[in-house]
Amino acid sequence: MSYILFDIGGTNTRVAASEDLKTFSEPIKFKTPNDFDLGVEKIVEAVRKLTDGDIRGVAGDIRGVLNEDKTEMLVDAGNVLTDWEEKPLVAELKKTFEAPVYLENDAALVGLGEATYGAGKGDDIVVYLTVSSGVGGAKIEMGEIDKASYGFEPGHQILDIDHTILGEEEEPTLEKLVSGLAVEDRMGCKPYEISQNDAVWDQLAFYLAHGIRNTILYWSPDTLVLGGSMIVGDPRILLADIKKHTEEIMADLMPVPNIVDASLGDDGGLYGAMAILGKFS
Repeated sequence: MSYILFDIGGTNTRVAASEDLKTFSEPIKFKTPNDFDLGVEKIVEAVRKLTDGDIRGVAGDIRGVLNEDKTEMLVDAGNVLTDWEEKPLVAELKKTFEAPVYLENDAALVGLGEATYGAGKGDDIVVYLTVSSGVGGAKIEMGEIDKASYGFEPGHQILDIDHTILGEEEEPTLEKLVSGLAVEDRMGCKPYEISQNDAVWDQLAFYLAHGIRNTILYWSPDTLVLGGSMIVGDPRILLADIKKHTEEIMADLMPVPNIVDASLGDDGGLYGAMAILGKFS
């Protein structure tokens, strides 16, 4: 009998199978269609290629804010998967596979994967922050995604209060300061087209450190894991610069926790899905 793991991203969807909840197959990857019915169809098609046996459980993630029951995505703030909003994803998968289905927000599930199998393994309180086209994150405590009435949105914390950096027209959030889309808007080119030697990378590390400062003060983690293309890509916001600026602005407040790069790459959400199934199986 097999377990199914999935990761529905704004660009790509990844589907894998596990027999033992310790390892999983080479994922099948495809472009995520905005059409909900087509997306579910392609997930089912991938599962049929991965296993022809009974399915014991299914778990995975999707971007955006989930409803209270975690059965569907309510809204995709990035306006990428708009046709998936308020669609019965869990119900459709349950009907097809006749097995329990668990759905989580993408950043939260990657965070669980990193806390259970990756860079935060062994620590009681792990915070995961992802900096890519947007900024997201989650708190993982004692191997569980922390409770939240709506969801975690660290990217929307206000930093540029007096609008001196972004001007009056932009919402002065961490996401608007350091995300890939924000950098592209300000610089007029893709982040990967900017030389690693450009001073903008240290500037981004400085901005991010202030967001990390708030995160540390609110969540007080043992380890803070950083992921996403702006962190683990090439070029990138350098970890050494992030640590330097964070230590400088935290000097008189409290010790800085361990700050590390994410280690699971594109498979973080699949590892998180495996961790969830391990708890319920």
